[in-house]
Amino acid sequence: MSSPRLLTRDVPPDSAHALREAGFSPLLSRLFAARGVLSRDELDPDLKHLLPPEGPLGMLGIDKAAVLLADAITAGERICIVADYDCDGATACAVMLRGLALLGAKPGTVSYVVPDRAVHGYGLTPTIVELALKHEPRLLVTVDNGIASHAGVAFARELGLKVLVTDHHLPAVTADGQPTVPDADALVNPNQPGCPFPGKSLAGVGVAFYVLTVLRGELRRRGAFGAPGEATPPRLDGLLDLVALGTVADVVRLDANNRRLVAQGLRRMRAGRMQPGVQALFTAASRDASRANSFDLGFALGPRINAAGRLDDMTLGITCLTTDDAEQALALARELDRINRERREIEAGMQEQALALLERLMTDPRLNGAPPPALALFDADFHEGVVGIVASRIKDRLHRPVFVFAEGADGQLKGSGRSIPGFHLRDALDLVSKRHPELLKKFGGHAMAAGCTLGPGGVDAFRAAFEDVAREWLDEASLTRTLRTDGPLPPEAFCAETVQELEAQVWGQAFEAPLFCDRVQVVNQRIVGERHLKLRLRQGAWIRDAIWFGHTEQLPEQVTLAYRLSLDEFQGQQRVQMVVEAMAE
Repeated sequence: MSSPRLLTRDVPPDSAHALREAGFSPLLSRLFAARGVLSRDELDPDLKHLLPPEGPLGMLGIDKAAVLLADAITAGERICIVADYDCDGATACAVMLRGLALLGAKPGTVSYVVPDRAVHGYGLTPTIVELALKHEPRLLVTVDNGIASHAGVAFARELGLKVLVTDHHLPAVTADGQPTVPDADALVNPNQPGCPFPGKSLAGVGVAFYVLTVLRGELRRRGAFGAPGEATPPRLDGLLDLVALGTVADVVRLDANNRRLVAQGLRRMRAGRMQPGVQALFTAASRDASRANSFDLGFALGPRINAAGRLDDMTLGITCLTTDDAEQALALARELDRINRERREIEAGMQEQALALLERLMTDPRLNGAPPPALALFDADFHEGVVGIVASRIKDRLHRPVFVFAEGADGQLKGSGRSIPGFHLRDALDLVSKRHPELLKKFGGHAMAAGCTLGPGGVDAFRAAFEDVAREWLDEASLTRTLRTDGPLPPEAFCAETVQELEAQVWGQAFEAPLFCDRVQVVNQRIVGERHLKLRLRQGAWIRDAIWFGHTEQLPEQVTLAYRLSLDEFQGQQRVQMVVEAMAE
């Protein structure tokens, strides 16, 4: 993997000054200003600052959704939640199940179904409708899916069921490029045509939470919690640990609204006020919930929930998040941990196979030893549940848009893709489908992640078409990996207090954790654990400890490193160290 280009973020001086005047430390003021923060209000985690779900800039269809749900609860009708098989879908399902119970749904009236990735595919398909019928529902509610489920919604309504779609994905488009949505009884999605809600980056679990807040208002107006004006409706903030987990795990943009949701969830976790399943996941992952941060959610808890949907049955993950029995939750969390270890082993093998495939592709003399502008990889032994992770790893390694395909149980080729800035993956698939109408059986997704299905033997044709789009859309600068850093870290800030101050903030997608950059002298370097480089560095008058995970090549004596700060704890002692992310050219 070649060294990236390191660029230092611009820090608007007026913004940094305003944040210092508002009481933030000089370091945080600089970091926040570099990420576009203009005022203290943007960083206030209080829920009163959440974007309102109703009003002129409210979510299209959310009032209608609340009426549908309130009618069903009042009449004691059966409701079936149709979940998705990733962490966002699992947490959204748990939020809806717990939320409806809090708001008065009678015991036994709310159930759920979740597709098996290998058997049912994605979304509210007619097959999933038939599966849901076993619960005898009158209302189907999708979470984190449904915006592209035209056939499933139509089939359900033909059977006399009402359908509420809650989703956050982009809608499908017609042949002439117009977005199209299913004919549901109500549809809530900030990314549907005509929706004025400014928080377009909500995860599926965030949309589900917003729907519950409006449902609570509707039930309150009906007197469901007692006489209007006198009753106290149930609190929903107890669900925010789940909202935070799903939001971070789905790698959606952490705009100010999402940061508030995540901050409130983390606050509850640190205080020990979380679902038994979330606490159990911290235990299974050997993480300290009292110091919970967004890294824990994205890289420790999230993958363990996701593993169930990749290799087993997401029912395990949903049950873990919905049980109130701490012992059952811990047993399920440990099973999810075991499945996640199995996932890692499969992923490692697939990544080796993928890199071997790439080496064969690179023998094409037209490439001049450089990888093509986009990649599509397939092997008959690839596991369908892990293609997305492997695509992400290859994308990170080569800085190219990547699709990885595996053969599904039905013989179709199921692909998952990951992209780089400047290459909107779902739009690229749309263009491929227009140029080659018979090639893609179905597709969907976002700018940075998408999925598609090909017929048997379709990979070579897809690869050629995908590469053509990449050649048209990407230039040399786009294909050069770039890391944005926050420049040098002041020597006095290299301390445990700084690490703790940074860990207390909410970082994530589009609000990246601080990455510092300094010129250092390598005093000592050695390989540890066969795969990591342990370093002693001189930075001015100070000696620093550092580690570069997954890197074994020796460094020159003088080097510019991009790094994050962490606290290394051993035998009760804390020591600040650099975690190296990259080396400048």
